[in-house]
Amino acid sequence: MFVQAGGLVVHVQEDGPEGAPPLLMLHSLGTSLHVWDGPVAALARRWRVIRPDLRGHGITSVTPGPYTLAMLARDALAVLDARGIGRAALCGLSIGGAIAQALAALAPERVAALVLCDTAMQFLPPEAWHERARIVRSQGMEPLVAPVLARWVTAAFQDDPAAEGLRAMLRRTAPEGYAGAAEALATGDLRASTAGLRVPTLVLVGAQDEAPPPAAAAAIAAAIPGARLVTIDRAAHLPTVERPAEVAAAIADFLGS
Repeated sequence: MFVQAGGLVVHVQEDGPEGAPPLLMLHSLGTSLHVWDGPVAALARRWRVIRPDLRGHGITSVTPGPYTLAMLARDALAVLDARGIGRAALCGLSIGGAIAQALAALAPERVAALVLCDTAMQFLPPEAWHERARIVRSQGMEPLVAPVLARWVTAAFQDDPAAEGLRAMLRRTAPEGYAGAAEALATGDLRASTAGLRVPTLVLVGAQDEAPPPAAAAAIAAAIPGARLVTIDRAAHLPTVERPAEVAAAIADFLGS
């Protein structure tokens, strides 16, 4: 479906029972809502799962960058408003996890719980994200495909059909959408606001993630009182694709408790 959310036309997919507790899932940079397909198959049995394509990604509207994490958090709130949802659990992967942190600080009354997957409070160095933005604006997405996939999944997973699906998502991302979101990561610093969060939180990370590394996940877990940290073995930056069953089980166990 498509919804009018603020000034955007946002592509949204919903799964699960209409009256079930809502779970908003936010995807990573250069992918789409389909990066959550594996875990959703299990989670939608108990939750109403709402997955938007982020601004400039998938088939949501593309607007000129730069974007900010606050802007993307307001987009996510607008999706909840458009679907008539007052309060939801938030689950975010990479930039989606940064957006979830920003949303929880902006509107804590709207957040029942947080699941932060392979994300950070600050994505360093900023120059690297500005350089990625420059590359895709001038050359398109193809120069990023090989180096980015090498970080997204482990070497053993590179030839899996799902890895080819990730390459297709990255190639099909609008360069301006990718660039604008990369600039949001370059300027985002959530350390102070995340340390002020008081919400039940699960932090997930692939054991072989390099960007951001497991230490960034541990820092988030240390910053939010009572946060639970779970490491997913044999996974890099996108365990939702490499190890979907393990990710779904960890989220279900946390939300069910």
